[in-house]
Amino acid sequence: MTATTRERPGALAEFTEWAGERYEELPALRAKGAEPVTYGRLRDRVREIGRGLMAAGVGPGDRIGILGETRVEWTYAHFAVLAVGGVVVPVYPTAGESEVAWVLGDSGAQLVLCESAAQATRVAGAAPGVRTVLFDELGGLPRDSVTLDDFLARAASVRPTDLCSLVYTSGTTGPPKGCGLTHANFGAVLDGGAETIEGGPGDRTYLYLPLAHLLAQLIEFNTLMFGGELCYFGGRIEDVVGELADVAPTHLPSVPRLFEKVHSVVLGLAESQEGGRERFREAVRVGLLAAEGRLPDADLATYEAAEKSLYGLVRGAFGGRLRWALTGGAPIAPQTLDFLRACSVPVYEGYGMTESGGVISLNRPGAVRYGSVGRAYPGCEIRIAEEDGEVLARGPMVFAGYHGDPAATRQALDADGWLHTGDLGRLDADGYLVITGRKKDLIITSAGKNLAPAPVEHAIQQSRYVSHAVMVGDRRPHPVALITLDAEEIAAWAAREEHEPGEHPGRHPAVRELVRQAVEAANAQVSRPARIRAFAVLDEDFSVMGGALTPTLKVRRRAVLERYADEIEELYR
Repeated sequence: MTATTRERPGALAEFTEWAGERYEELPALRAKGAEPVTYGRLRDRVREIGRGLMAAGVGPGDRIGILGETRVEWTYAHFAVLAVGGVVVPVYPTAGESEVAWVLGDSGAQLVLCESAAQATRVAGAAPGVRTVLFDELGGLPRDSVTLDDFLARAASVRPTDLCSLVYTSGTTGPPKGCGLTHANFGAVLDGGAETIEGGPGDRTYLYLPLAHLLAQLIEFNTLMFGGELCYFGGRIEDVVGELADVAPTHLPSVPRLFEKVHSVVLGLAESQEGGRERFREAVRVGLLAAEGRLPDADLATYEAAEKSLYGLVRGAFGGRLRWALTGGAPIAPQTLDFLRACSVPVYEGYGMTESGGVISLNRPGAVRYGSVGRAYPGCEIRIAEEDGEVLARGPMVFAGYHGDPAATRQALDADGWLHTGDLGRLDADGYLVITGRKKDLIITSAGKNLAPAPVEHAIQQSRYVSHAVMVGDRRPHPVALITLDAEEIAAWAAREEHEPGEHPGRHPAVRELVRQAVEAANAQVSRPARIRAFAVLDEDFSVMGGALTPTLKVRRRAVLERYADEIEELYR
């Protein structure tokens, strides 16, 4: 069963009323170790919390922050705020004090719904005077002064054109900007999902992405729109793979790192056995032939053996029922996609940004082109700017503008409604979009060569031993790179090879040789001016808390260049 666009309420304020009526006794939400919450109970909880928020003085258009990890209570809070006409302001639990202060202050948040007392204390320190309510206290808010009829009337009064959320961008180059998204923007994305994502009662979506991120919120809505069950991870990122096997999801949204990690672990196990790497490569080869319907009889025995020793085990690691997995936010390694496709694990790559309502293009069943981010999402138009190759998008999902920043809004949205994404790309003859770089990241060498860092950085990161790569070279004679290591992979390699890489493995000659091989392999894939001439292996990985990554794990390039200025200078000596 797939929800039709005619059924969907015009404004999401009535979403839980609509879903509760259609799927009342079906399971809607499931937390680890707890009984599932039915659609009827979800509706009732939203009614209870919504009445409490109204009694506490929350009115239409009021900005309400939500600060917490991905858990059932986040969803209760989310839908309750929308139901009373409030504007949700998601705050990343990993955000630093200055970012919390900025988001709450810039948005004008009157109240923050917090996961814990510790988070409430952070709010008090960052934004004195802003009220807080803990998740566990939401159901106990006094609500006797607000009747159910009052609540339902409030929800019914919300219009599709009303502001729904202020979602703050990651801020790779400056303070985050609040993207104003309306109920209609969200609705346009859900309508497109009804056309492209099959689902129905009995399906399960495993959600570990932070609900402060727009993609996770869209997945939340989409799952519940088709009567599926939203399953929340237990809170420890290292337990995700084990929980996947327990939950047995049919739908899995993720960043590339999860899929690449599964690929890496399986490859590592293969390499630990004599002749394992060759058997692994052969299994991927025949699996891809089978996926394309071209498996010759001569390879049938190899395929059947690999089904028992590899393919089935990999599908089992994802729970055995997965039929739709989404990856986005960063490029995914082509060899990882090949590996998963060979194992019959369907992963679809998409592209979008907060300003576009989270989506612009998507590979989908029956319309997949590997190496691309898919065709335009239903309702969205894409074109490439002739002057510089920038990707432009237009459609009903595109945001209403930046909160309190008309100048930035004019830069992002032109007079004809085209969103200037800041990404560079091309459309192939069949309309598939290929992203080639980021405009603001373009490097101009002292020789006048324009270089896009993304292709070589992504190529270096194909090495399982590399975590991040950052190209440097603006106004320099040639490009160099700063590289960080994947600590788990280096440790596994050291155990296999019986090496002792020491406290700073990047300084060990054998580890540097692994990185050198990754750089050389990447250089072979790019033009001569873009080839890396020298590299530094950093003693630490990039992190959100360290300021080198955004909460969505994008590299803050300016922060990295400033922090490692000495290492960069050394590379040019």
